[in-house]
Amino acid sequence: MPTYLLRRIGQSLLAIFLTLTTVFLLVRLAPGDPAAAYAAPTATTAELDRIRAQFGLDDPLVNQYGIFLRDLFTGDLGTSYSFHAPAFDVVMDRMPYTITLAVAAITVTALVAVPLGVWMARRADSKRELGANVLTVTGQSMPDFWTGVMLLTLFSVLLPVLPASGFTTWSGLVLPTVTVAVLQLALVSRLVRREMVTALAAPYTTVARSRGVSERALTWRYGLRNSAVPLVTALGTRFAALLNGVVVVEVVFGWPGVGSLVVRALATRDYPLIQATVLVTATLAILVQLLVDLAYPLLDPRVRLGKAA
Repeated sequence: MPTYLLRRIGQSLLAIFLTLTTVFLLVRLAPGDPAAAYAAPTATTAELDRIRAQFGLDDPLVNQYGIFLRDLFTGDLGTSYSFHAPAFDVVMDRMPYTITLAVAAITVTALVAVPLGVWMARRADSKRELGANVLTVTGQSMPDFWTGVMLLTLFSVLLPVLPASGFTTWSGLVLPTVTVAVLQLALVSRLVRREMVTALAAPYTTVARSRGVSERALTWRYGLRNSAVPLVTALGTRFAALLNGVVVVEVVFGWPGVGSLVVRALATRDYPLIQATVLVTATLAILVQLLVDLAYPLLDPRVRLGKAA
């Protein structure tokens, strides 16, 4: 286990470094001038040159990358052009909102998708299961922005019972959570259904049934337990993706998370803010994936971590 952890931590640090390097190059090669986005619309050429010199944007790209690495290893991610504050602090102010939305969405997904997938597996190839499949495929096919707009129209305009945007009260969490969870539970429930059908048709289930084990125990103790590894993998992967910010949903609902922050940072060519956002979200996503990997031996004793595996 210690060897596995050290190897995974090394791989994670390398992945974060390569991701930051890629983002550093891409944002500077993309069209647009941060100085023009930062300055007033009536700024002169001299004022634009002064802004570029202030932020080091007129230095050669190699020099900018060297300064970026030096500051990165000293814990300085730069000052946001648009917020006039340390970029890392700006991201951390927004991160709790994204984490709250991600936790709420993945919780709803697990509470609904797992029982639904088990129910579909127990009634595989029946008419009722076909109807449930149609609903999940429909949910999987609906874009986030369309679902969000429809929920806003219904519950904030026609029936004004929930806030349309922001997070001033906990009721403001309902519509974004449902919007995000619709797609997730459609994907996860179909995965649970597939894994459970395979588990319930396995030889060990047949033997257990012949020994008089109840159908309830076969479903939850044998079937679901042996489907736990792919289920946890799916939930962990979806949760890690949500931590990167659900950009469309956050913009539709005016959610003050990192997704909407990235949109603003890209619009203003705020390089330090983009890099700080990528660093924080990539670190959290990799940490979640590491925790998922460490959970495998607890879920299935046959799984072993390390060189022997």
